[in-house]
Amino acid sequence: MSDIKTFLLPDLGEGLPDAEIVEWHVKEGDVIRLDAPLVSMETAKAVVDVPSPYSGKVARLHGKSGDVIATGAALAEFEIDPSMPQRAEAEGTGHHHAPPPKPAAPKPAAAEPAKAAPSGDAGTVVGAMEASDRVVGAQYTSVGGVKAVPAVRALAKKLGVDLARVAPSGEGGVVTLKDVKDAAAAGTARVGAAPAAPQPVAAAPATPHLAPQRSTLSAAGRPMRTTPPNVEALGQPEQLKGVRRNMARVMADSHAKVVPTSIVDDADLHHWQPGNDITVRLIRSIVVACKTVPALNAWFDGEALTRTLHPHVDIGLAVDTEEGLFVPAVRNADVLDAAGIRAAVNRARAAVLDRSIPAEELRGYTIMLSNFGMFAGRYASPVVVPPCVAIIGAGKLRHDLVPVMGGIETHRVIPLSLTFDHRAATGGEAARFLKAMLDDLAKPL
Repeated sequence: MSDIKTFLLPDLGEGLPDAEIVEWHVKEGDVIRLDAPLVSMETAKAVVDVPSPYSGKVARLHGKSGDVIATGAALAEFEIDPSMPQRAEAEGTGHHHAPPPKPAAPKPAAAEPAKAAPSGDAGTVVGAMEASDRVVGAQYTSVGGVKAVPAVRALAKKLGVDLARVAPSGEGGVVTLKDVKDAAAAGTARVGAAPAAPQPVAAAPATPHLAPQRSTLSAAGRPMRTTPPNVEALGQPEQLKGVRRNMARVMADSHAKVVPTSIVDDADLHHWQPGNDITVRLIRSIVVACKTVPALNAWFDGEALTRTLHPHVDIGLAVDTEEGLFVPAVRNADVLDAAGIRAAVNRARAAVLDRSIPAEELRGYTIMLSNFGMFAGRYASPVVVPPCVAIIGAGKLRHDLVPVMGGIETHRVIPLSLTFDHRAATGGEAARFLKAMLDDLAKPL
């Protein structure tokens, strides 16, 4: 009788209750070797390849592309081939295996954060948008002689691009997201199409866009909507997945655990010299305010009623994507100069957009910044994500009439909103924090 083994979806290192199937690398009946790519799964942070835990014949696959599988639920079944290499029972696989699902109803997701031990990981990334340090989606695999990371393979599948026809530009012959995007725009690597003649990079895309586009890629490496969505999909329930699914959980948890209060004011930028970088100046002013009023550069434990004041300033920078919200950390902002801050911000945003950001850069920040004013809006009440105590929202830059000695002048101002957990900080501390920001932003640097 064949030895049948059931492989359960492991904890991919995020503490999340589920993950989405992006693409199976095998089909039922195939023979697979130990550690060969089995399936690509999308989590709240990345697309990761899950290797096969056994050598043998694939007897059954549980789910298809797009299905959400619960952590600890059956993912695949194998007929073990004892003549092929197998992993010892006690040998680690690089995954954190979850226990099998219990017959009883699962506990609500909102209750999970309360079980976590206090650490630098708690309440980060809009909750916990990170992947395991041991299961990393940014590592490429070679399938059919083509080297590419899982996110690139997922994008190629969605765009109908044959990776074997894409010219790689990455180091060591690795196909990158840009390579796939360029091939899709040029129409030179369509699945099932005859090989196309080389086209210049500047060639127009085969299908004209109906509306202007900012980018053809989302943070997950998926095509962004540059045209109106399918009319048939409008008005129909859509299952939240990946980043957006986790964002919904974390926001609900934050709403239940934080006592938010907001104060607002306008920073006068009239004395700024040409060439000032708004984001850099905002981060610098937050650093100054954190040194002036440490109570808001802190973590708060609402259950133990303890707070931790931080001597360093790690700023969680909210990055909006079509997939949902990411919050990478700008580390040690208190010791960086303007050029260092700008470089750190650029690195964080680029890593979010191509889904290559390391897990450790999506956790452990001490205070948050949301620069929503690059789109629209003056004031807001951004969500404080525990264990952080405060978040600063920067609104849209505008010109305003300001009374001065002997008359009225037109000054550039930027509206600021400070939302803080009133259990951890007083209104006076918050007001002094905002005042320190205003004073620093008024300086003619």
